[in-house]
Amino acid sequence: MSDDTLHPPLARRSFLSRFGAGAAAFGAVVGAGELATSAQTPAPAGAPWQPVRHAEDDWLDQPAAKHRFFLDTASVNALGHAIFWANNYFSASRSAAYGLADTDSALVICVRHESTPFAFNDAMWVKYGEALAEHALFTDPKTRQTPIVNVFQTDGYNTLLNNRGVTFDALIKRGLRIAVCSLATRGIAAAAARKSGAKVDDVVKELTDNRIGNTHMVPAGIVAVNRAQERGYSVSSVI
Repeated sequence: MSDDTLHPPLARRSFLSRFGAGAAAFGAVVGAGELATSAQTPAPAGAPWQPVRHAEDDWLDQPAAKHRFFLDTASVNALGHAIFWANNYFSASRSAAYGLADTDSALVICVRHESTPFAFNDAMWVKYGEALAEHALFTDPKTRQTPIVNVFQTDGYNTLLNNRGVTFDALIKRGLRIAVCSLATRGIAAAAARKSGAKVDDVVKELTDNRIGNTHMVPAGIVAVNRAQERGYSVSSVI
């Protein structure tokens, strides 16, 4: 059976006309979006995919580190485990088996969602403890009240918390860095502002000015998880 029998000339001309119109419309759309994509140089054909790098994420780079590890936490329970395991990670890396210094490891704990309130110091827990505790769904296990201290920065809780007495400060001295979710921080600030009558932006600034040591504000914790993996970190989502 001939091609003309399957596709009469008139049908082919009609199809080609429609195809030409569609191609022109597609070209117009591509042309309209050309300015938006012109800043990104396309990878050569057949080249392996590479993630785009953003200056916002450059803080993750520690060129001298031999290993990169990122612990993602979204709850108080997960944060306690991450703090305890981060201490084990540093200690095992220093053991005779590996013989590494703490500086050989780039270690980050991400606090986002319900773990975010523990990025802030005692002064913020005294002032905004109710909003912080509500966001974390957390009650001080020692007092059974709203916390007035950052319990992961305080000695004396031992087995009452699953960090088992390891504090953020002890890990920061070993080189730990902490990624803090800006989205969750604004959510906390909004709740604190409703309770105090303050402006949300003012509370956001106050919280970010009163972070514990070695913290870095990131646009969103979940984005930081992705960016860390793209920059060579092994990522563990802690529960």
